[in-house]
Amino acid sequence: MSSRTLLFLEDDKDLQSLVGTFLREKGYRVEPARSAAEAQAVLTRVPVDAAIVDGLLPGMTGADFIRELRKTQPKLPILFASAFWKDLKSHELLTRQLGVVRIIHKPYKPEELLVWVNQLFPAPALPPPPPPEALEEAEEVDVAVDDLAASLAALNAAYGARLKEKVAALEALLVRGRGGDAAALEEAYTVVHKLHGTAGSYGFAAVSIRAGQLEAVLLPARAGAPVDAAALDAAFRTLAAAASVPVKPAAAAPPQSSGGVVLVVDEDAKLLAEAEHMGRQVGVGVVTARTVDAACEVARRQWVDGVLVHLDLGGPLGGLAVAHALRAEESLPVLPLAVTGARGVLEERVAAAHAGASLFLPRPFTARDFSAAAERMVAARRPERARVMVVDDDPDAIAALTQSLASDQMEVVGLNDAHGLMEALAQHRPDLLLLDVQMPGPSGFDLCRILRSTPEWQELPVLLITAHLGLEFRLAAFQAGADDYLSKPVLREELRARVQARLERTRLSRERSERDGLTGLLLRRPFLDGLRARLAESRRQGRPLALCFLDVDHFKHVNDRYGHLAGDRVLMWLGRLLGARFRREDVRGRWGGEEFVVGLLGEDAGSASEILARTAAELSDMTFDGDTGEPFHVTFSAGIAVSPGDGDTVEALLRTADARLLRAKENGRNRIEA
Repeated sequence: MSSRTLLFLEDDKDLQSLVGTFLREKGYRVEPARSAAEAQAVLTRVPVDAAIVDGLLPGMTGADFIRELRKTQPKLPILFASAFWKDLKSHELLTRQLGVVRIIHKPYKPEELLVWVNQLFPAPALPPPPPPEALEEAEEVDVAVDDLAASLAALNAAYGARLKEKVAALEALLVRGRGGDAAALEEAYTVVHKLHGTAGSYGFAAVSIRAGQLEAVLLPARAGAPVDAAALDAAFRTLAAAASVPVKPAAAAPPQSSGGVVLVVDEDAKLLAEAEHMGRQVGVGVVTARTVDAACEVARRQWVDGVLVHLDLGGPLGGLAVAHALRAEESLPVLPLAVTGARGVLEERVAAAHAGASLFLPRPFTARDFSAAAERMVAARRPERARVMVVDDDPDAIAALTQSLASDQMEVVGLNDAHGLMEALAQHRPDLLLLDVQMPGPSGFDLCRILRSTPEWQELPVLLITAHLGLEFRLAAFQAGADDYLSKPVLREELRARVQARLERTRLSRERSERDGLTGLLLRRPFLDGLRARLAESRRQGRPLALCFLDVDHFKHVNDRYGHLAGDRVLMWLGRLLGARFRREDVRGRWGGEEFVVGLLGEDAGSASEILARTAAELSDMTFDGDTGEPFHVTFSAGIAVSPGDGDTVEALLRTADARLLRAKENGRNRIEA
């Protein structure tokens, strides 16, 4: 098998073993070296296609090695890996002056490194692709993937088993170093530096974080400064505790609160109190912590939808330790993270993004900023089940794609006749479409053009699947309106990654353009679009559809007596009730002011009245606080129209429901007329 050859210059043999095993399984030839001299020997003996260079080598820096290498290999692609080198000046030195393609921040995962290695070459440096039938042999592919996973798991377990030995050896070195042995202190620094850069790659992120803290204590001593014995002892003790790697409990189930639960991590007691107050205002549960350990303890003990952490907790960029520690918890690898900071300069945002932060809030932030951040994290942590439609004339291909994508978070429906696409779209309302390019009848290009000329489906994400990836195809795909494309045979991991990324971007775009900022419900236009689709679906299925008009009783009096902010809280909570108490297929919107609308597919007048009555009772039981602290309660009135008996168009149903809402008000309010 022909493969690309990589020079892997890394003095930590544990990291060499882990990464080397992974890259070889992916089709690369890896030539390891642990020093500059060994690397030069490799380069003399073997031509290499790219190099991965660590930032700190025995006797010299990685930058110095690259500077020498450029004298003989000016065009060699180089990836630079380090736990440091995060400022823009160093970035410019490495990328512009030394020609480094990308800087990878330690600790990194082998999968992350593979992404950047693959991008070094015009064509993927992987084994020859399997034939198109590969998707039909999913079980055989799974066996190969499982073998690699088992191999990596064995390496991780072996590394974990050696951690206590490493820490014990480190303790002995530190004892000698505190006694004046400079060589032992230098060796201790080397051990700690390796733990900082490598432990996270093996899945022991907490150990990596603590090693980084100890490394910072040892660094001044390398320059001749006296050792801070107290700080050294404290940092070592936290590292030793982390290296014991206790078994982590499973995450708790999410609570029923629609507003979500956010963990706020900050040293400022005043800000924590304000965050708790903001949470009560906007219906978000807030739990707080002031340290890394306290944050991890909270996250282990209860469900949280996201974390908002001060970027400079305990010192510059100290909040990133919280991010790394939480991601190291077995049950929290994808916990949404937001950071807050006073400056928000580029270097800080880059560091936060590398730690997994998806949102940055400038300090100070408002209750609305906090609410928006919480809603985004809740949506990411508790995603609605997405629906993907696959259109392919080959039933086996549909089955293979379905097997690759279907999960608790994703439903897949298949269609093997392209002529029925428009009817299938109206019936299933997918969130994303996968189209085979070559099919009998209309091609994937033709179908894509049809969708882009149909207002209802112009924004639907479309991914094309093809065996052709030439320039002409790529141009044709994008000119037809496709969002992305996948090559056959489709790799399962790539398919999932592309589909999930596109779904998330679409969700965020829709949230911004289609939803009311106060209540989180659909605005009038997208509500009417959704209602028309549900009405068409009810006709096809021969089922009723109930349209409900709601109006908060005496809302002007609420604003006049208790304040407009209190009125906003009423509307926000009613919006959250409507958003949380109905099914995915039901459409809910804010019509305007204090008026709301709900479309219930498959419900008649009696069942729709019962559903609304439960919501009305829940709202009336809530106690709201006026702007001056005075408590009050609210109710709503509603009118219901049902198709087909009250009309078979949206306009007719709206008129009837509105008339019945007026009747409910005339009959004393706090009632439902159907």
